[in-house]
Amino acid sequence: MAAAAPTELTVEEKMRELYRLQLIDSQIDEIEILKGELPMEVSDLEDEIAGLETRISRTEGLVDELKTEISRHEANMNESDMLISRYEEQMNNVKNNREYEALMKETEMQRLEIQLSQKKAKTASEDLEGRMATLDATKERRDAKLKLLEVKQEELKSIIAKTEKEEKKLRRASDKQRKIIEDRLLRAYDKTRSNYRNGLAVVTIERNACGGCFNAIPPQQQLEISQRKRLMACEHCSRVLVDGNILEEEAVES
Repeated sequence: MAAAAPTELTVEEKMRELYRLQLIDSQIDEIEILKGELPMEVSDLEDEIAGLETRISRTEGLVDELKTEISRHEANMNESDMLISRYEEQMNNVKNNREYEALMKETEMQRLEIQLSQKKAKTASEDLEGRMATLDATKERRDAKLKLLEVKQEELKSIIAKTEKEEKKLRRASDKQRKIIEDRLLRAYDKTRSNYRNGLAVVTIERNACGGCFNAIPPQQQLEISQRKRLMACEHCSRVLVDGNILEEEAVES
C-alpha cells in the first residue's frame, strides 16, 4: 500500500514516521561510530603528506640552487688560480717595473677573489648541510606518515567492506522515509540531530524520563504523549517524545 502524502498524515502517523526515520538514522550512526575517527584521520594524514611533499620539493629546489652556487664559486676559484699562474709566468718576462706592478696588482686582485669565493662557498656549504639535514628529516617524517596512512586506509577499507552494503541499504531507506515526512518536521528533526553527538532527535519515554536527556517527564505529559494527539518535545532537550509502543501497536493493527 502506497504511503500517504505528508499533508495527509495524522499526528500519530507523523510521530510514527519520525520515530521510524530516527531508528534508521541511528543504525547509520552506529556504522559511522564503528568507523570512528578513521575517515578524518585518513584525510588529515593525506593533507599532512601533501604538505610534506611540497616542503620536500621546495627544499630540494633550494639544495640544487646551493649546489649550483657552490660549483660557481669553485669555478671562480679555479679560474683565479689559472690567472695567478699566468700572471706569475708573465712576471718572469717583464721589461719594467710598471708591468711588474700591474701584474702584481692583478695577482693580488685574483687572490682576493679566491678569498671571497672561499667565504661564499663556505657559507653556502654550511647552508647546504642544514638544508640536507632538514630534507632528510622531512623525508623520514613523510615516510612514517605514509606507513601510518597505509595502516589507517586498510583499517577503514576493512570496515567499509563489512558495512558498505548495509549502509547503502539504510541510506536508501532513510531517503525513502524522509519523503514521507513534511519539510517543516524534517528541518526541525535535522536541526535537533545536529545539536547532539548521539544524533537523537526522536526518543521514547523510558522509566518516566526522556530517553535523550533522562530528565523526568511529568505524568500528565506522559499521558498526552500516549494519546498521540499532538507532537510534544522534551522541555529540557527539545527532542520529540513518543511512547515506546508506537511501532508495536501499528504491527498489531495491521
